[in-house]
Amino acid sequence: MSKNTERVELDNVVVKFVGDSGDGMQLTGTIFSDSAVKEGNDIATFPDFPAEIRAPHNTVAGVSGFQVHVGKKEIHTIGDLCDVLVAMNPASLKSNIKWVKPGCTIIVDVDTFDEKAFDKAGYSANPLEDGSLGIYNVIKAPITSMTKKAFENLPDGFKIAEKSRNMFALGITLYLFNRDPKFSLEMVQQKFAKKPEIAKANKLALEAGYSYGESIEALHSYYIPPAKIEKGKYRIITGNVATAWGLLAASERSKRPLFLGSYPITPATDILIELAKHKSLGVKIFQAEDEIAGICSALGASFTGSLAITTTSGPGFSLKSEAMGLGVMTELPLVIIDVQRAGPSTGLPTKSEQADLYQALFGRNGECPLVVMAASSPVDCFYAAYEAAKLAMEHMTPVVLLTDGYIGNGSQLFKIPKTADLSDIIPPIATANDPDYKPYRRNPETLVRQWALPGTEGLRHRIGGLEKDSTMGTVTTDPLNHELMVKYRADKIDKIADFIAPLAVTGEAEADLLVVSWGGTEGSVLTAVKELQAEGKSISHAHFKHILPMPKNTTDVFKGFKKILVCELNSGQFVNYLRMTHTGFIYHQFNKVQGLPFMVTELVNKFNKMLEE
Repeated sequence: MSKNTERVELDNVVVKFVGDSGDGMQLTGTIFSDSAVKEGNDIATFPDFPAEIRAPHNTVAGVSGFQVHVGKKEIHTIGDLCDVLVAMNPASLKSNIKWVKPGCTIIVDVDTFDEKAFDKAGYSANPLEDGSLGIYNVIKAPITSMTKKAFENLPDGFKIAEKSRNMFALGITLYLFNRDPKFSLEMVQQKFAKKPEIAKANKLALEAGYSYGESIEALHSYYIPPAKIEKGKYRIITGNVATAWGLLAASERSKRPLFLGSYPITPATDILIELAKHKSLGVKIFQAEDEIAGICSALGASFTGSLAITTTSGPGFSLKSEAMGLGVMTELPLVIIDVQRAGPSTGLPTKSEQADLYQALFGRNGECPLVVMAASSPVDCFYAAYEAAKLAMEHMTPVVLLTDGYIGNGSQLFKIPKTADLSDIIPPIATANDPDYKPYRRNPETLVRQWALPGTEGLRHRIGGLEKDSTMGTVTTDPLNHELMVKYRADKIDKIADFIAPLAVTGEAEADLLVVSWGGTEGSVLTAVKELQAEGKSISHAHFKHILPMPKNTTDVFKGFKKILVCELNSGQFVNYLRMTHTGFIYHQFNKVQGLPFMVTELVNKFNKMLEE
C-alpha cells in the first residue's frame, strides 16, 4: 500500500464517524485518533453517545458518533463543523448533516440507503438523489457489499462482514488523510488478540477499504504535518481516566490509601471503572447500593485516614447533599466529583452542561461552606483531581470538583508527568500521645484542625453531625459557640485563597473586552480569543479553575477592562455568582443551554459584536 503523492496540506481537520449503535463508531474513531497521534499530530476527541440504551435500528435516536479534531498546532477544542463526515446509514446522515461544512466530503455506505431505512430515518426521498446534498463532495461507497466481497473466501464471511464494515470505512478515511495503515492494523490485532478470527476479518476489511480509497478519483487527498510537541511520554487520555489517575497520584504523594465509595451513573462511571483496575496500588472500591451509601462510606473511610472519594453526576450529586454537610461539620477531607450532564432530573444523560454550579455552591442546609473547583479539559482533569485531593487533605474539608460529560468522555494527548515532580501533599495528621492534642484545636494561620486517625494512642475523641465545642469537639448547643464555629468553618475556606494560583490573563492586562470562562469551556473560549488577538483586536481571556474560594486578585484583574463578558453552558450561574461576590462591575453574559459545547465561530461572532458596540 502506498500513500497519495498529490495532496493538499491542511493545518487542522475535523472528522466525524457516525452510524447506528453497534456499528463500531467509537472503535473506528479511537483507532483513527491513535493513528493521527502516531503521525505526530495533536488531537482532541469527543464520543457522542445516544441516550437510549436500545434505540430501534436505523433511527435517529440510535445514532452514535465519534468526532476527532486533528492538527499540526496545539488543539484546544473538538472543532466546530466537520471537514469529513463518514455516515454508515441514512439516520446518521440526517442527524449530523447540520454539522458539516459546505463543500466538504461526506462518505456514505450507499448499500444501507434503501426505502425501509429512509422511512425509519424520516426521509421522504433518497437524499443521495434528491439534490439536497449538492453543496457537498459525496462519496457513495458500497461499503457493506465491498466488505462482503473481501470476505467471500472466509468461513461465515457474510455474517462477519456486517460487523466489520466500520473497518472498511476506516480504511477509506486513512487513505484520504495519507495515514500509514500499519499502525491501525497493529491496533486491530491488539484489540482482538484473543479472537484471531475477528482480528483477521477486521484487518482484511481495513486493507480493502484502504485499497478502495486508492481507486476513487473523486476522493481528494489531504495531509496534516506533525505538530511541534515537547518531547516526553504521551498517551491519549479521557477526562474520566485522567481524573482517576490524578487521584492515584495524590494517594501516592500523600501516603494515604485511596477509597472510592460510589454508585454508577452516566457520565461518571468510567472513573469508578478505572480505579477498580488498580487494586495492586492499594485502592479500595465500594460500589454502593445508592448515592447516599456511596458518600457515607467515603466519609467513614476518611475518618479512618483514607483519601476518600465519591463520584457522581447531577441527580446523584443532589442525593449526596446531606452527607456533604456532615463532611463540613466533622471537618473531614473528602473529594466529591460531579461529572455534570444536562438536567434537571435525568435530563439529557449523555449530553453536557455547566448547570450544577449553584448546587455545588449552595446546595446544603445551614451555613455550609466547602471548596469548589472546576477542571477545564480532559488533561486538566488529572491536575484538578490532584489539587482537589491536596486541598481536601491539607485543609481538612470536603472539596467539590466539577467536570462535565464533554471533557469527561472527551480525550486529549497527555504528557505523563513523574509523580515525584508533583507538589507535596502533607496532611495534618496528629501524633500519638500528644499532650496538647484537642480534636478541634486549629492551626492559627490556616484554621485547620488535625486529622486524628482511629487507633492512634491518646487521640480518642467524639465526632458526628451535631455542633462541636470549638476546642474539645464535644456536642454543645451553646449559641455563642455555634456562631464561633460557623465563622471558623467559613474563614478556613476563605484562607485557602492563600494556597491557590492567582487568576491569569491571556492577553493584555488592560483591554476593551475581557472574556471570562470557567470549567470545560476554556478550550473553545481561548481559541476564539486568540483568533481575534491575531487580528489585532483589544481582547483578553481569564479562566476560573477555583470558584470557592476565588483567586485573591480577581478584582484587580477585572479593573483593567472596559467590558466583561462571561461565557457558560447554563443560564447564567457563574455570572450571577460574580455579581454577588465581586460587585462594582457590569457583567455581560453569553449562555448556551443545548447540551452542546460552544462553537468557536459563535463565540467569535459574539466577541466581535461586543467589541463593535
